[in-house]
Amino acid sequence: MFSGARLARWLVPVVLLIAWLGIGGTLGPYAGKLGDVATNDQAAFLPQNAESTQVLDAQRQFRQEETLPAIVVWTGEKEGQQLGDRQRTAATDALAALQGTDGVITGSSPSPALASDDGEALQGVVQLRPDLGEKLPEVLTRVADAAAKVPGTKTQIAGPAASQADLSDAFAGIDGLLLAAALVTVLLILLLVYRSLLLPLVIILGAVFALGLACAIVYVLADHDVVRVDGQVQGILSILVIGAATDYALLLTARFREELPVSSDRTQAMRSALRRSFGPIVASGATVALGLLALLLSDLTNNRALGPVGAIGIACAVLSTLTFLPAVLVLLGRAAYWPAKPKSARESAGHGVWTRIAGLVDRAPRKVWAVTLGALLVCAGFAPMLTSKGVPLDEVFVNDTPSVAAQQTLSRHFPGGSGNPAVVIADADHLQPVLAAVKGTEGVSSAAAVSTSGRPGAGEPLVVDGRVRIDATLRDAADSEDAKDTVGRLRGAVHAVPGADALVGGSTAQQYDTQRTAQDDRMVIVPVVLAIILVILVGLLRSLTMPLLLVATVALNFVATLGVSALVFEHVLGFGGTDPSVPLYGFVFLVALGVDYNIFLMSRVREESLRHGTREGVLRGLTATGGVISSAGVVLAATFAALAVIPLSFLVQIAFIVTFGVLLDTLVVRSLLVPALVRDIGPRAWWPGALSRERTTGHAPADKTPAHAGR
Repeated sequence: MFSGARLARWLVPVVLLIAWLGIGGTLGPYAGKLGDVATNDQAAFLPQNAESTQVLDAQRQFRQEETLPAIVVWTGEKEGQQLGDRQRTAATDALAALQGTDGVITGSSPSPALASDDGEALQGVVQLRPDLGEKLPEVLTRVADAAAKVPGTKTQIAGPAASQADLSDAFAGIDGLLLAAALVTVLLILLLVYRSLLLPLVIILGAVFALGLACAIVYVLADHDVVRVDGQVQGILSILVIGAATDYALLLTARFREELPVSSDRTQAMRSALRRSFGPIVASGATVALGLLALLLSDLTNNRALGPVGAIGIACAVLSTLTFLPAVLVLLGRAAYWPAKPKSARESAGHGVWTRIAGLVDRAPRKVWAVTLGALLVCAGFAPMLTSKGVPLDEVFVNDTPSVAAQQTLSRHFPGGSGNPAVVIADADHLQPVLAAVKGTEGVSSAAAVSTSGRPGAGEPLVVDGRVRIDATLRDAADSEDAKDTVGRLRGAVHAVPGADALVGGSTAQQYDTQRTAQDDRMVIVPVVLAIILVILVGLLRSLTMPLLLVATVALNFVATLGVSALVFEHVLGFGGTDPSVPLYGFVFLVALGVDYNIFLMSRVREESLRHGTREGVLRGLTATGGVISSAGVVLAATFAALAVIPLSFLVQIAFIVTFGVLLDTLVVRSLLVPALVRDIGPRAWWPGALSRERTTGHAPADKTPAHAGR
């Protein structure tokens, strides 16, 4: 017969395991359902208070429905072939035949085909419904089939409709592809690290359960319009949860492995492992979650969307690590590590690469930190080369896409902004001076007021509530830096017209506003994230000097990573710049996650220093945690690298920044720079805590703090 206490010890892990199996079986499918509540409509993610957003709202008054323009481009079958009146008439008839078909705005008359100045191309615009969703490719195919009836030509489709279709295609299958890539990568690394058959599967299962729970919560919130989800947020959530849950699991399983040989039974070993791991895991999760929540301060809706979604994912990862994993490990005991044999910290520390690294840090700490600091500063010197002014359309997608090819054709034969005009909304009584100001702006190719027929310059101007709309075709491509400069000049010109109350919007203006908003966001969010991390570290390590040191080294690691990224993006990957949000996302992920490893290290160093003094504490802490933290870093880096399977430059850039930065932080900053600095500074690194008053004999001061404090 089991005693009541013994029965309770086994009952708790069994109940927890059953509960998580229920969560996994019930909520697991939601990991594949987020796409049902996701939107890839970029108009939904514009800056809230920007001028271009105000114009977007005002535009709705000038038409009954929102539209998604598809720009049809015809060119000759042979290079340099001229297109005559016959093809132009046929193209106009082909567009007219689309009126009233499924997906085309009801009552909207497709534009007549317009010839280019060189006579080698034609273009026309078909206004589609913006809510087509999965039907968009089908509607575009119908448009292409109709356009293909023009004899002697080949047809392409450009414009927002084509770009949105290619974007949706890039995210197609993200649930399965990204998750499979991440899980397979993590599983292989865990098998190599632990040489255990069962433990990697347990860790992966815990991460998958955490992801299922997170996705179910996010699904409900998104379905009730509490949070927004797009393909980027969806992909990052999967990677974040898998990576974080695996990292936290590695810390707990390593501590449990140390406790098994020295504890009386597996339950006691888990209690001890949890007691010693709880603080670092919760503090690490808090730094990432609160860092992500700082994105709520952003004026960019997609940044604000990632904040709570990512924080929910991290909370679920911590919950799984502290409940599901302990339950399974208690039930499995030593069998979890089979065929490897669990070793105590003392047995593990007697040999290996981390013993040699600790010896190097102990023998020459000043030389170690000077060399590593110098190398990081050199890398950081290249950081100003990284431009984050946005990327042109031909760099948004990593692979060749039909919309990009069509836009390039359009730009070769028509003004760069054709089909994607800047939109000016102004007071109707000041139409003429505003129109003159628009036409007189450098970089504007042509401009006309939208008429009652719905097309620019085709009749009497359409006046709605005393306002008129002017469409201005820019000389340069709508996604170019020159076009953004033109928008700046255009705003200056129309704002100067007295009483016109003019606003400038459109696609280029939206990019311009997004870029400026992202710059403002960095000025606000970066110091907030650093302050959050500093407060958590002060509470965990009972020190002020040490947290300042850790925050400074992690920030330096981020700047050094940006420097290396600038070189790789330009000279290896061929990117001319980055999306404005890339540096901010990279900062939040890299700094918050980078502090995780310093938390894992320094909480163990503090524990050992309380027993043996700072010098011995640094060496013991580095030796004990070196393997598990490096493994965690490699796992997280490999997990984020899986984002590169999605053929979008934004996610490829994020993948590289976080992957390289985590490896640099794990293998250089946390392994060499931080231990060497603490070893050189000595007990003063713990000021003003009790450890800073350590006697010169190297032993810890008399202190009533338990040996496991701060863990």
